[in-house]
Amino acid sequence: MTRRPALLVLDLINEVAHPDGKYSDVCLDQIESRGVLGHARRAVDRARERGIPVVHVVVGFSPGLADWSPASTLFAEAADGDRLILGTWGTEIHDSLKPEPREPVVAKRRISPFRGTHLELILRSLGVDTLLLTGVTTDLVILSTAREAHDLDFRVEVLEDATATSSPELHEAALTVLRRTADVTTVDAALGRPGTAGENDNEERE
Repeated sequence: MTRRPALLVLDLINEVAHPDGKYSDVCLDQIESRGVLGHARRAVDRARERGIPVVHVVVGFSPGLADWSPASTLFAEAADGDRLILGTWGTEIHDSLKPEPREPVVAKRRISPFRGTHLELILRSLGVDTLLLTGVTTDLVILSTAREAHDLDFRVEVLEDATATSSPELHEAALTVLRRTADVTTVDAALGRPGTAGENDNEERE
């Protein structure tokens, strides 16, 4: 079966993945101990080498929080100290993963990157049928993305070495659930090892 993948880089923004971020207490220790930024960077580099589209997704809200959900316990703190405001340093993608000029950046206001965004339109326009997921957090954003993508008829591969959440136990629990609707794999398995950049990634797989 022909595989036409895109790499999604989910919520690796300064507010979460930088020591000075206002949400650095959520999972930065796991991002660092698991080497998530380095693995995600390796995935981005290999995708670019192979002509695989890279799509960046950031979470945030408009100034004034008109699109913020007051019913959400998860996003409750966003209104405290203007966290996660689009257009600010906090919602910029981490410097190690900066998008290239032609790479789409999708802003989302909820956990799922499909909810109220044009992400599906971008993926359909690119002719994508498989999503390679990297980013944070495994139990929320990665899980939500995988489930919704499954129901939109995309195949999903979770690059688990390029994902993290608040604890190893929660990460592993999320992977157990993810295996119900996605393949759990690694950067090397999904995108090849160094020195294989000339191989065709849109190959037929059995």
